[in-house]
Amino acid sequence: MFQSQLKNQPLLLLIFALWLGGARATSSPSHHDYCIIGAGPSGLQMAYFLQQAGRDYVIFERNNISGSFFQLYPRHRKLISINKQYTGRSNREFNLRHDWNSLLSHTDQLLFRHHSQEFFPHADAMVHYLNNFSAMLGLRVQYNTNITRVRLYKDQQAWNGHYFFLGDQNRQSYRCSVLLVATGMWISNVLNFPGSEYMEGYESVSVDPADFAGQSVLILGRGNSAFETAENIKGVTNFLHLVGRSRVRLSWSTHYVGDLRAINNGLLDTYQLKSLDGLLEGNMEELAIVRDKKGKLHITLQIHVSKGGRRDSMSPDHRFHHNAKPVALPQDEMDNFAVREPYDRIIRCLGWKFDFSIFDKTVNLVSGTGQKRKYPLIKPSYEAKATLGLFVLGTASHSIDFRESAGGFIHGFRYTARAVHHLLEQRYHSILWPSTTLPITQLANAIVKRVNEASGLYQMFGVLADIILLREDFQMFEYLEEYPIGILPELERYSGRQVQNGLFVITLEYGKNFSGPDKDVFYKNRAVGEAQYAWQSNFLHPVIYYYRHLPTEQKMKFRPKKWPLPRPDAIHHIVEDFLTDWTALNAHILPLRRFLENCLDTDLRAFFAESCFLFALTNRKSPPFCQQGYLRMQGLVGNEQLRHHAMDAGLLEDYTIMESAEELEDHKAHDLQMDHMSGQAGDQLSSIHLKEEL
Repeated sequence: MFQSQLKNQPLLLLIFALWLGGARATSSPSHHDYCIIGAGPSGLQMAYFLQQAGRDYVIFERNNISGSFFQLYPRHRKLISINKQYTGRSNREFNLRHDWNSLLSHTDQLLFRHHSQEFFPHADAMVHYLNNFSAMLGLRVQYNTNITRVRLYKDQQAWNGHYFFLGDQNRQSYRCSVLLVATGMWISNVLNFPGSEYMEGYESVSVDPADFAGQSVLILGRGNSAFETAENIKGVTNFLHLVGRSRVRLSWSTHYVGDLRAINNGLLDTYQLKSLDGLLEGNMEELAIVRDKKGKLHITLQIHVSKGGRRDSMSPDHRFHHNAKPVALPQDEMDNFAVREPYDRIIRCLGWKFDFSIFDKTVNLVSGTGQKRKYPLIKPSYEAKATLGLFVLGTASHSIDFRESAGGFIHGFRYTARAVHHLLEQRYHSILWPSTTLPITQLANAIVKRVNEASGLYQMFGVLADIILLREDFQMFEYLEEYPIGILPELERYSGRQVQNGLFVITLEYGKNFSGPDKDVFYKNRAVGEAQYAWQSNFLHPVIYYYRHLPTEQKMKFRPKKWPLPRPDAIHHIVEDFLTDWTALNAHILPLRRFLENCLDTDLRAFFAESCFLFALTNRKSPPFCQQGYLRMQGLVGNEQLRHHAMDAGLLEDYTIMESAEELEDHKAHDLQMDHMSGQAGDQLSSIHLKEEL
């Protein structure tokens, strides 16, 4: 009897497991206000902000660790994100300008530099860092949960009029009010042309240089993954050829961090110095690969293969028959075409694209167009174009600033994630965009401080901007940091702040005509030093836009080409600086202050108390500094000259000198004379009571 039960135990356990799985699948889904798909850098960054705000959220991660992408990529394990240990500064915000790996947090203990000292770190350090970040903060990550389907169901009780329902590999369901997609770009781009099956993919090709010794290799691709692969094997191959759709774009020339980085471009030396390696441009979709009897791979065009090659129609995968005759390229009198030599191996290094497969058609998440078709189509607010409450974070949101800024990389999207969080707080919890209110006399100081320290403006140049909202009578202003300028016309709706008296927009920008094809970025007079020519600055520099009224969406749509914003009522460029230190009095600060004064029609200078005193006597309207300081008995500084002015005006008695009755009479007469001269225009002095401490 006992043995019989033991024999049946596995069957009973199987039945129980099936019943339990069915019960889980039919049970009501668990609900969360915010669901994040992906525990990579952007997912963890958003989780940090939600947790700090006390929101209900969960992260779904398909693997058993955070940042699993970096377990495999880059294949040769060297990151190209800068990890600068020393800057000579102690300012944490400034140092983040040169730390491209850390996520934003409230403590220095969560900076990446504690995990690696290398300038270009090993990829394993990123994996360790991300998991440490998650563990130390206690972020709510649900590992081993592969979201396989996302659907949308309408419900008028939901925040957005619908809920998102997510299903995982175990048929467990989850309901979310807001969906934050942080899955990154991990689907390899492939080409399907005749013979493409003979190519090896970047994601699986060997990383051992010994496997390529004495071989001839062709690499399809022109980005960092292609050059990274070439860098690894160029010392052992017969020759290396790289084919791409367009010319090589060097990041130090284009200022785009996603273009070819210097750390990977050793093949450019061997090409230009004629050491057998080379670069080619062409339409890769028109290529074909033919393999000969010896296993060698020949490159040709599809139109030639259809004439000279033979496809085995009986083969289920329609591969080219191994007896297919290699066809010369091209088939005419030219017999010196570049790729006439056969290759031993052809490697595909074409980057990645977004995984749309998990989204049901009800979600209506579609791809972009042209070069941005690998990304989901989103608005400048990082919300899906057609689906309210679905936001795309991290690398997948790079369509907003593709080839323009750093939004596809950690040092860029850590700031856009914070911006999205501010948008969520305003929309769903009625919490206004954070701001600081200051007196107008601090306007120039506030701008100078931010352009010299802010890392968000520095990394997301031309995409995020500081906004200054002017209060009534220009006496005070509100300062909003790192707002997405693509949604500037909708500032009031997204921030909850009112624009009534004009605004300034502060960005950092490169010169518009500095880089590009056929342009020498090292030409002799490439830098501008004179403030009067600041608008011609080529390198990254601050630009201040002034608008009397908030620009409309139509003006934003029809803004000048290559301009991040519509044409303003006034614009000011702070001249570029070799040290990116915009604190020079004559070159930077004085021109800025004069620009602000012209826009506001006021005097923003600071004055000594005696000057304020004279203004009060001679001007109908004193400068803001005097109004907010001296006339309110704040910051009043006494000196001997001011004491004499006060005594002459009869506002202060001099107890240090014994005066005769005759002198006292003279003073009284003088007092009456001063009262008569000041008249009604001196009413503003009536509230001033100078104390004996002067």
